[in-house]
Amino acid sequence: MKAKKFLTTVCVALFTGSISFAADPNKVVLKIAADAVPHTEIIELVKPDLEKKGITIKLYTVIDTTLVNTQTSDGELDVNYFQHVPYMKAQVEDKRLRLANAGDIHIEPMGIYSDKYKSISDLPSNAKIAICNDSTNEYRGLLLLEKAGFIRLKKSTTPYNASIRMIGKYIKPLKITELDPSLVTRVRDQFDAYIVWSSKIIEAGIDIKKTRIFSEREDSPFANIIAVSPKRLNDPAIMVLVKALKSDKVKKFIAEKYKGAVMPAN
Repeated sequence: MKAKKFLTTVCVALFTGSISFAADPNKVVLKIAADAVPHTEIIELVKPDLEKKGITIKLYTVIDTTLVNTQTSDGELDVNYFQHVPYMKAQVEDKRLRLANAGDIHIEPMGIYSDKYKSISDLPSNAKIAICNDSTNEYRGLLLLEKAGFIRLKKSTTPYNASIRMIGKYIKPLKITELDPSLVTRVRDQFDAYIVWSSKIIEAGIDIKKTRIFSEREDSPFANIIAVSPKRLNDPAIMVLVKALKSDKVKKFIAEKYKGAVMPAN
């Protein structure tokens, strides 16, 4: 993975408090945990605009998001920004959390990438494929393989039970390896193709245009969201934050900086 200068890397277990106030009692402070790319970069873009409106953003760029949803549910974080709705719902069910979607912000298309082949049709029989092993993102990857004509999934496959065991038929023989998402790009040289969402490709410094051979479209239902505790959905500061993140300014920034690797959500 390409080395990055993180704005702040912290253990979220150390976060304390919910919404708080700065020295100026008229200024609200929002504690936000976000992935590095593109989430932190997008939040940084709107921070000055929010500051003018009396909202100070205390931003924590996190590498390991294991505790982030729990901290948000418990009120130790005000907001998190790193996940899509199916992933959040799985976390809510598995950990008995209380979380809600305050707004869809951007889409990071899941893609099939290859350093060895130029098109999806070039992949050989028994091609070795790396895929993410968390069920919601594995579901996205398996759907891509199905759309590409390699497999047929069982009708009972969902974002919550997806695994290679849910492949009903191999139309073209493949050797699929399930990996932690953080490992997929690191060990890509061991595979004919690898499946991951676009921000992982950006973080790894991989040229998307040269390596992407198949991808989700702009109508992907897996938009990255602003997640909050349900009781915070009508919080004025959070509503202002979401409005800023859905602004034309942010949409233009995403289009110009990420050039299709990340897309604004509708």
